Amino acid sequence: MTQDLQKLVKENYDIVFKNIDLLNQAFTHSSYVNEHRHLELSDNERLEFLGDAVLELIISEYLYQHNQDLPEGKLTKLRATIVCEESLASFAKECQFDQCIRLGKGEENSKGRERASLLCDLFESFLGALYLDQGAEAARTFINQVVIPKIEAGAFSHEMDHKTALQEILQKNGDVSIVYDLINEEGPAHERIFSVEVSADGSVLGMGSGKSKKGAEQKAAQVALFNLSRRRMEHN
Repeated sequence: MTQDLQKLVKENYDIVFKNIDLLNQAFTHSSYVNEHRHLELSDNERLEFLGDAVLELIISEYLYQHNQDLPEGKLTKLRATIVCEESLASFAKECQFDQCIRLGKGEENSKGRERASLLCDLFESFLGALYLDQGAEAARTFINQVVIPKIEAGAFSHEMDHKTALQEILQKNGDVSIVYDLINEEGPAHERIFSVEVSADGSVLGMGSGKSKKGAEQKAAQVALFNLSRRRMEHN
């Protein structure tokens, strides 16, 4: 399992663990430890505890920096949606982590590999192990690859759907033509950055960049909302 796991994180995320024992521990469920006591293994529960804190801090920082128009209550609600069990289980599956975790026979037979709570814990355990092995920036880079593009695309809640909010404001008094133009894309294929400009009836309102076209459109709409809000304040 160790070689397959190392290959997975190296090929998909360019991560090479210095301490392989940490990586193995992150993917070792308590049920496996209980069935292999003679091996004196450690399960991933303590790493899960650490990874949960690392994830919450990095996501909180990102939301704080990129959503200056959202009050504390909405930021808290949005963060809770992103770091919930269902979301983290989905990330674990997307990363193919579910294929690598070591489970006891009973847990395996009861379809533990598909259980959301187990996969959520696994994702957090991996983050905890990565943090201990390589520090906060490595954990942040991984989250930027896996989680942030979904946030930028507004996948989690209406709080982040800046495009809808912009449309509602602009079309409050009638039909307005809103256009999102891709004005630039740069960087290697696996780290592409897209830049989008949003305009209404030919007037440019904002520009934003992201790791996907949808994410860039959401960012452009967010900037447009900020600019419109600032203009309203200046006129008052």
